[in-house]
Amino acid sequence: MSVRTQSSEQPAEAAHRAGFACFVGRPNAGKSTLTNALVGKKVAITSNRPQTTRHTVRGIVHRPDAQLILVDTPGLHKPRTLLGERLNDVVRTTWAEVDVIGFCLPANEKLGPGDRFIAKELAGIKRTPKVAVVTKTDLVDSKALAEQLIAIDQLGKELGIEWAEIVPVSAVGDQQVELLADLLIPMLPESPPLYPEGDLTDEPEQVMVAELIREAALEGVRDELPHSIAVVVEEMLPREDRPADKPLLDIHANIYIERPSQKGIIIGPKGKRLKDVGIKSRKQIEALLGTAVFLDLHVKVAKDWQRDPKQLRKLGF
Repeated sequence: MSVRTQSSEQPAEAAHRAGFACFVGRPNAGKSTLTNALVGKKVAITSNRPQTTRHTVRGIVHRPDAQLILVDTPGLHKPRTLLGERLNDVVRTTWAEVDVIGFCLPANEKLGPGDRFIAKELAGIKRTPKVAVVTKTDLVDSKALAEQLIAIDQLGKELGIEWAEIVPVSAVGDQQVELLADLLIPMLPESPPLYPEGDLTDEPEQVMVAELIREAALEGVRDELPHSIAVVVEEMLPREDRPADKPLLDIHANIYIERPSQKGIIIGPKGKRLKDVGIKSRKQIEALLGTAVFLDLHVKVAKDWQRDPKQLRKLGF
């Protein structure tokens, strides 16, 4: 078992490489946080609620000799709804198309049925190199980490997966994040850059804005709501008659929930929660777009949208 803990020397004058990597793992395994740490800017929505990522957010890591494009898929899980099935299809399609797969396994949780379910699926994908990424190492001591590394090595042997590398990282503590990029890059094909220098993601801005609003709306909400929130940005328009040095962007967005009873939870007493969601997400959106924003939020009910194909289409799934 080779576990990497320090950077290997780069060969002189290597050819430029560019390609796609995706992080997989059960919900809340640290995939989005790792994407953000690698890119160095917030591109994927992070939340301590499972199942928050629904769109394939690509983060782009630019290096002089390489471009690593990170595809962040939804967590693979046993589907209970039509939305769940569609998300799983998205995952499998993505796995077949990338150059390398990083399987994220938190250091602070023993391997469970969810990890095994994903590992079995991964074992069926033969040609793509697989790297086991042990996340959240800042939460455990060295003994617990060693035990987790051995367990992951065993899991690979048992299912016939040959790990290209096993890398412990802490995205929060910024430990070994650069090393992970160093190890993924040689697995990419030789290629000129696929995106312009300076691009961090290819998500349309409206989708990213919707995700930031959804992230703020998820925070502090009771457990029954995480799957029931969808956000659609209806329009983003520069406000007319503004001085050139003080532009303002008007953003109108709807937060959709499934039942009228959930409306009160999102809006909060005297509208306080919705106001907080607006303030929090507006800061993030202004940082993302680099301009002042006026944010207009409305909460609407789309009855049982997760099970209704027509509603799913309307909400962008």
